[in-house]
Amino acid sequence: MTENPLSRRALLGATAAGAASATLIGGTATAAAADGAADGLVDVDVDWPRFLADADLIWKRLPQTWSEGPFLGNALLGSGIYAEPGANAIRFNVQHSQVQDHRPQFGSLFGLARLPIGYLTLEPVGAITAVDWRLDLWNAELRGTVTTAAGSLTLRAIVHNDRSVLAVEVYPSEGERGFRWAFHPAKAISPRADPVFNKPPPEGYTANPDPSVSRHGDLEVIVQPLLSGGQHVTAWQESRHGPRRTLYAGVAWSFPGTTAEGEAVRMVRGAARSPFTALTSTHRSWWHSYYRKSFLSLPDSRTQAFYWIQLYKIASAARRDAPVMATSGPWLEPTPWPAVWWNLNVQLEYWMIHGSNHLELDAVTRSLDRYRRNLVEQVDERYRADSAGIPRTTDMTLLNSGGTGTSGFPVGIPGQESPTPEVGNLVWALHNVWLSYRHTMDATILRDVLYPLLRRAVNYYRHFLAPGPDGRLHLPFTFSPEYGVNAPDCNYDLALIRWGCQTLLDTVAALGAHDPLVPEWKKILATLAGYPVDGNGYMIGAGVPFAKSHRHYSHLLMVYPLYEVTWEQPDKRELIDRSLKHWISFEGALQGYSFTGAASISAQMSRGDDAAFYLSELLRRFVQPNTMYKESGPVIETPLSAAQSLHDMVCQSWGDVIRVFPALPASWPDLAVHDFRTQGAFLLSAVRRSGRTEFVRLKSLAGAPCRLRPGIPGPLKVRSASGRRVPWRVLPNGDVEIGMRRGEEVVVHSARHRPALQIGPVAPSSPAPPWGLPT
Repeated sequence: MTENPLSRRALLGATAAGAASATLIGGTATAAAADGAADGLVDVDVDWPRFLADADLIWKRLPQTWSEGPFLGNALLGSGIYAEPGANAIRFNVQHSQVQDHRPQFGSLFGLARLPIGYLTLEPVGAITAVDWRLDLWNAELRGTVTTAAGSLTLRAIVHNDRSVLAVEVYPSEGERGFRWAFHPAKAISPRADPVFNKPPPEGYTANPDPSVSRHGDLEVIVQPLLSGGQHVTAWQESRHGPRRTLYAGVAWSFPGTTAEGEAVRMVRGAARSPFTALTSTHRSWWHSYYRKSFLSLPDSRTQAFYWIQLYKIASAARRDAPVMATSGPWLEPTPWPAVWWNLNVQLEYWMIHGSNHLELDAVTRSLDRYRRNLVEQVDERYRADSAGIPRTTDMTLLNSGGTGTSGFPVGIPGQESPTPEVGNLVWALHNVWLSYRHTMDATILRDVLYPLLRRAVNYYRHFLAPGPDGRLHLPFTFSPEYGVNAPDCNYDLALIRWGCQTLLDTVAALGAHDPLVPEWKKILATLAGYPVDGNGYMIGAGVPFAKSHRHYSHLLMVYPLYEVTWEQPDKRELIDRSLKHWISFEGALQGYSFTGAASISAQMSRGDDAAFYLSELLRRFVQPNTMYKESGPVIETPLSAAQSLHDMVCQSWGDVIRVFPALPASWPDLAVHDFRTQGAFLLSAVRRSGRTEFVRLKSLAGAPCRLRPGIPGPLKVRSASGRRVPWRVLPNGDVEIGMRRGEEVVVHSARHRPALQIGPVAPSSPAPPWGLPT
């Protein structure tokens, strides 16, 4: 069975077809020359430094933990800043997303775990009495002062955008000129081994050797050898210019070779040759360009600030060429979760990159593509010829190896108790890849990554589907993350099977190709067992009701995020409503992402007030002062998925329809969005004033068919910036079909009113305290 029978000719034909605009009937749109402005049809007026300053985090008290303090990062190097416990010092953590162990025999959670590196301490002369800090989002820089009994320290700190270097410039007062820096290496052992987490290491697992520390003039080098070979190395030094002192610290990793030492030294020496101001110049340039790729402003100032902090956070933790985010991002702390989690965490971590127009952060597509051999080799060898899967937990190369129980969670086998029969995670991860395709319409993602891997992932299910007495295909018991009870016809898996088969059919149709498995996928869709349902809504699976508090919405994937069952199907509304209310009613085990899931499901139901309520509960009950989140240790996905819940309230584009402002609460009468990226590869701009949508502007990046639900009552006008008469028509349900070419831009507004096509910040409804520790 071939893995990818699609030809390049088919791909090129599909690409050309996708770029062609639809032939439509009805009205036409013409250009209005007077509407040309700084950004095509619309005039975008954002004072970016001032606007983002409203979202800056502020500290008037010294943060005591990682969940209170500032954080800096570039997806590789990460630093969290807070008080050194039990000492008169400030800790600057030094962690790196590539630094991991390489002993696969002990599993992904011990032998392949992320390893702690260590931290620097800033040790003043006098006792610390106060701090006044600002995390400047626009410049991705921490600035402020530390006041002590002996004077003060004025500091600036960055983790440089494209160098794995932490730079901290300190200007001491006369009494603090004797302050010092010190590096404290950590024990190179899986954080999960800490007895506090009650996760016993596998037999024979030990810590790596102690590091060696050496000095080369003003440079200190800490070399951490690993029992499996390879090393990670930290180098740091200070440069002095009069009273001003600048620290440069860098981390390098190599495996199986030992080249990291030379790389770390070169990295730090190279950075130290540049004045701090020169280093920040290139750093700021990247961040300024990053923020300008999209814009969102809403009247709830605390939620708006939270959103922009998440945009800062995700760019500090994710880049296309960096490892897929582990649960803590690059900011490793004591945690039982020192790996990459694939049964929810990764998926939620990356959803916000699509709407915010930041596909440059998509490490999921790259990683699944690059390490696909591991996906094949980690299913039982009986199925490797045509199947693939992803374990619950892996390292950055998607490897789990032999770990089970407390040391790892490999791909399960349906109908077999051990290992845990959790089998759908690859299909769910590929839904993220599909989103990247749909938001770019890049056919190479479809052909080269999504299609071959999804084909194998669905094949794995095909080995176990069998007809029952009712003539329908049934699945042996599997595991719904992370309910704790195995169930046949598990809703988690049935939803993913349906989505996977339909997506494969859509893929071969889009690529104009032939696949011999098309009849099999159609048969599965026609005869697969229905979703098990009882009086409380969707069950875990056949014979297993949803009957206890459970943080995960794995049994509701068909509703969200797969949109296989939707509010736009009138006969499904009562079932969706009943299922959501029953799930979220069990308080005991609910966690932060339970509320982001509830918010996004409510947004699909067009219940903006409910969605806003669930988000407010998340912020009130779970989100930490610096917008981080924890379950035993740092878990980064929840705040990032809250940003996606906001996206779902502002715009939805599933099912080939762009829905503008589908679920805004009554408390948000004004809202502005610019260059929000939708499925079909459109850039959306829209403004809402006094509870009414003033206009919608769309720019087509791929020439895909366009169907818009603008939410503007009455007759419409569609105008183009190109001068071409753009065909458009209103469909019976009120949606608008517009025939746009690649690169073309149109604006839609009420025919009764010609609005000012201006986008800028909306006025806050009331003041709100900054994030951080502002009092």
